[in-house]
Amino acid sequence: ALTKVDETKVGVKGLIDSGIRTIPPFFVHPPETLADLKRGAEPGSVQEIPTVDLAGVEDFRAGVAFHEQPAEERARVYRRDIGKGVSYISNVDLFQSKAASWRDTIQIRMGPTVVDSSEIPEVCRKEVMEWDKEVVRVARVLYALLSEGLGLGAERLTEMGLVEGRVMVGHYYPFCPQPDLTVGLNSHADPGALTVLLQDHIGGLQVETKQGWIHVRPQPNALVINIGDFLQIISNETYKSAHHRVLANYSNEPRVSVAVFLNPSDRVRLFGPLPELTSTEKPALYRNFTFDEFMKRFFTKELDGKSLTNFFRQ
Repeated sequence: ALTKVDETKVGVKGLIDSGIRTIPPFFVHPPETLADLKRGAEPGSVQEIPTVDLAGVEDFRAGVAFHEQPAEERARVYRRDIGKGVSYISNVDLFQSKAASWRDTIQIRMGPTVVDSSEIPEVCRKEVMEWDKEVVRVARVLYALLSEGLGLGAERLTEMGLVEGRVMVGHYYPFCPQPDLTVGLNSHADPGALTVLLQDHIGGLQVETKQGWIHVRPQPNALVINIGDFLQIISNETYKSAHHRVLANYSNEPRVSVAVFLNPSDRVRLFGPLPELTSTEKPALYRNFTFDEFMKRFFTKELDGKSLTNFFRQ
């Protein structure tokens, strides 16, 4: 059934367009996932994660325009090979996960090898190129602050090439007829260094804290910044990655988010906890690895929380 649906190249959007009233069985998550999947109180009445205010954020509704093109237009870039260029896909871990998630994604690799702009669908090309420039600007500021927070020079993290390896994804979460049986995005931590996230007004993003899952309330003209597993490792756990998920969309209006994952540009160099952050009193908590090995490990499993960092722990 999974292969058959994947071969249609229409994604979750295509299922909704067909008029289904119940979700296919392979989207239904196991009891252990559903038991923890509580929508809880409305975002305004619970503790919330602070967001970073950024006045003048560009309109990103071009992401909606791509996903709401005719199915044959979306299918032009539908492929499971996500290693380069542009790819449209439903569930990157479709064949590894216990159950599929209710979303579609367009992914664009912005660096270190810059994608040929002609490969980017025309309906969102201009917005993608402009947003990438803005994210680079924001990333340099964030890395300077994070470097200083580690007691290092402001350029330490940028000098590692952590701005050049960029992947932009546009997630599309259509209305789900049975949102209590599935998820929009399974709980996980992002593998890279930083994620710069722009989300619309629909909501559904949650972050896990010691007090449980809490909402990340959508804010106009604001960014959500996630620390990823890679930054947790090289900071020797001075910074911790954020465990998060997205609930299935119960709104009749689709939810759209645009995330840019910031990764090392060098996939063969050895990385590990920065030497400046280790000592006899605080030895390195992780072994060295290449980013190529790191990402291969990430893509050979389902999105399932902290097992990636645990794999490299020593």
